[in-house]
Amino acid sequence: MRILYNSKELQYKTPFGVLAPEEVCCLHIDLPRELQTRFVQVVMEREDGTVYGEYAFAWAGTEGDYDRFKCDFTLAHRGLYFYWFRVTAKTGTFRLFKQDDDTNMEAGDKWQLSVIPRSFTVPEAFQGAVMYQIFPDRFCKVGECDTTGKLEPFKLRSDWGGAPEYKPNNRGEVLCNDFFGGNFRGIASKLDYLASLGVKVVYLNPIGMAFSNHRYDTADYKRPDPLLGTEADFASLCDQAHRRGMKVILDGVYSHTGCNSVYFDRYNVFHNGAYSRGPASPYYCWYNFRHYPDDYECWWNFSTLPNLKELEPSYLRYLIDDDDSVIAHWLSLGADGFRLDVADELPDEFILRFKTRLRALKPDALLLGEVWEDASNKCAYSQRRRYFTDGELDSVMNYPWRNAIIRFARQQDDGTELARSIMTLAENYPPQVLAALMNSLGTHDTGRILTILIDDFEGDRDFQASVRLTLDQRELALQRLKVAAFLQYTLPGSPCLYYGDEAGMEGCKDPFNRGCFPWGEEKKEFLELFRAMGRLKNSNPALRTAQIRILEAGQGRIAFVRTAPDQTVLCCANHSARPWHHHELMGHPVKRILYAQPSTSKLVLPPHSCAAYEL
Repeated sequence: MRILYNSKELQYKTPFGVLAPEEVCCLHIDLPRELQTRFVQVVMEREDGTVYGEYAFAWAGTEGDYDRFKCDFTLAHRGLYFYWFRVTAKTGTFRLFKQDDDTNMEAGDKWQLSVIPRSFTVPEAFQGAVMYQIFPDRFCKVGECDTTGKLEPFKLRSDWGGAPEYKPNNRGEVLCNDFFGGNFRGIASKLDYLASLGVKVVYLNPIGMAFSNHRYDTADYKRPDPLLGTEADFASLCDQAHRRGMKVILDGVYSHTGCNSVYFDRYNVFHNGAYSRGPASPYYCWYNFRHYPDDYECWWNFSTLPNLKELEPSYLRYLIDDDDSVIAHWLSLGADGFRLDVADELPDEFILRFKTRLRALKPDALLLGEVWEDASNKCAYSQRRRYFTDGELDSVMNYPWRNAIIRFARQQDDGTELARSIMTLAENYPPQVLAALMNSLGTHDTGRILTILIDDFEGDRDFQASVRLTLDQRELALQRLKVAAFLQYTLPGSPCLYYGDEAGMEGCKDPFNRGCFPWGEEKKEFLELFRAMGRLKNSNPALRTAQIRILEAGQGRIAFVRTAPDQTVLCCANHSARPWHHHELMGHPVKRILYAQPSTSKLVLPPHSCAAYEL
């Protein structure tokens, strides 16, 4: 007979998920009566493995063949904790750990529990808001580009929609210096189009002056790249977005700069950088020269991306603290927040200082972090990160759910792994973070979702450049995308649409996922899908909360309930080959069908279809 405890169910643990300091947590555990249990304790450990406290259970009665035990406790200090149970029975004492959401004696993992600041808040406007990610050079171009001040060499192309260059030059360098000329005015001209998709947040990949087309090699933190336009153009874009009820967030690349930058200046373009002037430069102390000038720390050993010393006082003043700091500069022009590139490589002290200043300048601004794993327990460079336990980040990029959704859509998982992934983050993340998670299916760092839903297409770049889906593959990919997009938009968080995915764009990884938007050649069925998804998300309050409960998962199916004070929505995805007669699953009458693909008035889901019902 099994021992019964599941931290994801309220009958065993309340409240669900994280705690605040001194908040009462109540645990229940059911032990078979045949054990003749005499004593039960929960052992709470700090993240370093030392014991924080041991709390005794009291007998709380019997239920069938089980003795039920109850324990109330509080934790005074913020932090990440792990716990397990010590049980003393007639036959002796044993330890109890978890394994696959079940309990298992003397094996498995410990349960996780985070204690977060009581003051932890996430701006409401970003919770459950539809996001749209734009790679600025490839989205839309309006007018001519002013190349004055553009770092050279560069190639300004006239063949919008051509294949991005990817082959090395005769020195073996891939320069990423071909530009198609997408700009701020182009983005502004498409804001009504974005509104038709239900977009509430526009996320821009780096816009600062840079050498490369991806602009992650910053040359000047306070100056927009000349090809994108002027500060006035950016301010106008933000103003026009705000008039439509949209927010604009920027990509902050603060762990490194470009070597061809105001600050490093390897090629002596600016005549005042750390490389060009050495210790005489005001920026010399920002970098770590092992041996000046050619031996310096770089981001992932790319010599073009020298690492910054993020806690250097003069850098902190320039970026964060000064009256005209980088943060203050862009907020004054209309930005509504930042996404921190490679957040794992930024010190916790840096992120918290950034967040504090951001909130002081604009209380409703968002700070989002690039984290690829479970951010609640992430270790980076041998340090446990404190993104949530110190209230550093409002949200993170949600790659765990992206990966789980893709596996389900590709029918590599029957729904069991997807459900486990969903509830793991729902339990580990603060609810306000969960409601604002950046839920992407594709980004500038991954292959296009349409391509990935068929195959990862690993191989050399010549092979990846030649990959084009056949008509049959596109039809299958679209069928899978309907399931994936439904989950992306109905799960807690902010669904983020990577520009062009709604137009049916294909492509393998960088740079083939960074093509030009095919204006005038958008695929209608894709546009209709994502417009419907945007309407579904925006018109149903339950889909913008953090509340979720899995009702069923497995056999190619998943069903979950989303709740708000005045609404309950049931979401079902049937990716099996059989119809799903699921009226008995609901237990409540259906008020209306909110969405069904394919369209139906019946409470039966055909194979490879999805539906959302208001109960």
